[in-house]
Amino acid sequence: MKIAVASGKGGTGKTTVAVSLALTARGQVQYLDCDVEEPNGHLFLSPTIAASRDVHLAVPRVLEERCSYCGKCRDLCRFKAITVFGRTIMAFTDLCHSCGGCFLVCPEQALAEEKRLVGVVEKGDASGVAFVHGRLRVGEAMAVPLIRAVQEECAADGLIIVDAPPGTSCPLVATVKDCDYALLVTEATPFGLHDLRIAAGVLRKLARPFGVIINRSDLGDNRTERWCLEENIKVHLQIPFDRGIAAGYAAGEPLIASRPALRDSFARLLEELQS
Repeated sequence: MKIAVASGKGGTGKTTVAVSLALTARGQVQYLDCDVEEPNGHLFLSPTIAASRDVHLAVPRVLEERCSYCGKCRDLCRFKAITVFGRTIMAFTDLCHSCGGCFLVCPEQALAEEKRLVGVVEKGDASGVAFVHGRLRVGEAMAVPLIRAVQEECAADGLIIVDAPPGTSCPLVATVKDCDYALLVTEATPFGLHDLRIAAGVLRKLARPFGVIINRSDLGDNRTERWCLEENIKVHLQIPFDRGIAAGYAAGEPLIASRPALRDSFARLLEELQS
């Protein structure tokens, strides 16, 4: 089973929940950190990294001595990664989405393939949890290719916990679209409810089953819980604010280590989802 832990906004406790599920699960379990722009699951799982690989995108380099400046590559590229004006052609490879279309339409074969580093995928072991995460290159704009590379390491068997990127844009969609279930971690505040509504709308459009976990549930009001009831969305767990949890988080301590009583709650949640 593949469970995604997501959130409509950052800072709700998404990684805290994902790590807790991975550490609570019995049997074969894998943790995939697809929050490649800011991965932090490793801070709590402390994995031993055994292997890593660079991830590249194929981008064009102009062979200007062959170019006829016809502009077909420019007209095809919706992201304006190639421009032609007069007898000048320029390639902006940081804008390239690596679709390969420019190579296909060039009548003069005036484009050569180069590689642009997107980031790195690292994998290892964290006390029996198979660990994989991606780290996006600083300055790289596109996270989705690296997310796909992380997902290529997905185990064929066992339970897979996927730590999804926050928000509701392309990285989230790429992460959750083939998951069996999603847990949306939110908070009992107007901001939390606003972004939860958007995230729930995305998952409904993707036809993915999902439920909600309300973190720091006693610091706000009951509007988030009431909205979930009105929308027939299951609230699986409510985690109250606890200074000990906050101190443990700051020290890189997993939630179920700083508050062991919650381990049983996560175990029951996993049993519920897997059944």
